[in-house]
This record gives sequence, structure tokens and C-alpha cells, in this order.
Amino acid sequence: MTQFDIQAVTPKIRRVTFANPPVNVVGADTVAELSEVVDELGRDEQIQVVIFDSATPGYFFNHADLNQFAELLTQTAADSTPLFIDLTQRLTHAPFITIAAIRGRTRGGGDELTLAFDLRYASREHAIFCQPEVATGVLPGGGGADRLSLLLGRDRALEAILTSHDFDADRAERYGWVTRAIPDADLDEFVDDTAARIAAFDKAAVLGAKALINRATLPPEAHLRASWAAFTTSVTWPGFQARGPQFAKLFAEVGVEEVERNLGHYLGAAT
Repeated sequence: MTQFDIQAVTPKIRRVTFANPPVNVVGADTVAELSEVVDELGRDEQIQVVIFDSATPGYFFNHADLNQFAELLTQTAADSTPLFIDLTQRLTHAPFITIAAIRGRTRGGGDELTLAFDLRYASREHAIFCQPEVATGVLPGGGGADRLSLLLGRDRALEAILTSHDFDADRAERYGWVTRAIPDADLDEFVDDTAARIAAFDKAAVLGAKALINRATLPPEAHLRASWAAFTTSVTWPGFQARGPQFAKLFAEVGVEEVERNLGHYLGAAT
């Protein structure tokens, strides 16, 4: 593992820390490694709760790594399911509870991975959320449209996806994008206490309750597959091909760090 560090908090709790500096983009290598992490954790029957966080200041799970875009589009699991969709499904149905401790920017494919976690607690001061795909000329294909529609409702999902704006943690909480926004100084303690409380309960009851709620609240896998197929088609559209050079120019003129910090703003400036 080069991007993920797994630490045993207790026999029942693990912490998985993501680091792909400088801005935690999600590449094909990220998806492959995280898939291995989920497999490894799933084989340990003692594990009941897994906390996911980031070691890169200012970023949680960021958008796709465009340098690995072609490989991301073609990665598949053993049954030929797109690996990204397979990973989000295995996270959602994992034999443990997943908790995201979100500090920093969470966008695009990184947000779609985060939406697959069971509980999402966001730093009120430092968490930012965005689905930037439409502004770049493509469709959100990793479950963003499917999951946000169920969590936010139709109109707010349309607002989030069609505007490609950055949303702060307070608005994300009001919309239902995250479970709760927590003052940054209290985030770690709150997440740790929540994990310890859940880990103290009977695992069969915890996972049984998760299965019941999954059944009532998740998008069908067929919809996720269809969204991925639409996304891969949209990559060939003229709009995406035309916007690529515009964003390359923007990064060169303004600087990668500045654009990444305020991507929601610059997405509008590049159109």
C-alpha cells in the first residue's frame, strides 16, 4: 500500500488514512488499493467499525486524477463490473460500519466514494463538497447523481450537480449530503466516540440493521451501472474535449494549488 495506511485502534475498530499529496486526487491506483483495503478488512471477522480519514491537509477524497483517466474508465472487477462501481458497492455492503471523518475538499469521484460510506461526519470549518462533472462537460458516473438524488431530493441534487459549486459543511448538513457537521476541534473525539459506541454493540444486530436500511435507501445496482455507462460515453462528447484545454490553461495561469482550493469558483471561470 502506498496511499492507504491501516491502523488498529482496538480489535474491533480500524482507521484507514488516505494520503495522495498534494491534493488527494483519486487515480486508478487509488481505486485498486482501496479495493484491496476493503478485501483485507472484510476478511477479519473481529472488525466492526472502520474510520476513514486523510493525512493531506485541506483534502479528503478529491476528484479523479486526469493523468490516470483512461485507466479509471477501463478498470474492471473479476465479474467485469467497472471496478469503481464494484468498490462503492462493496463499501456500502461491507461487513462493518464505515465512518468518514471529513476534513478538506471532497469532490467528484472522491465524493462518490465518500457517499458510499455509512456515516459521514464533516469538519464545519474545513470540509467542502462538489460534483464538478457537468461544468467540465461530462456526467457524474460513480453514483453521485444516484446517491445524491436519494439523499438530497430531486431539486437539491439538481442544484448540486448542475451548478458544480463548492458546498460548505453547514449547507451539506442541511441538504443531507453528510450525516452531521461537527466543529473541527470536536470532530476526532466525536468520530472516535461514535465508533466505540457502535463497536460495543452486538455485531449481528449492527450489520442486520445496516442491511435493513440499505434495502430501503440505496440505488439499485443496475442504475449505478447505467450511470457509469453514461459517464464513459460522455467522455467522448465535444463539450468535454473542448473544455480540457481551457482547464489546462487555467491551471497554468492561476496555479494548481489555487484552482484546487477554490475549484467551484474556477469551474465557472473556465466555461
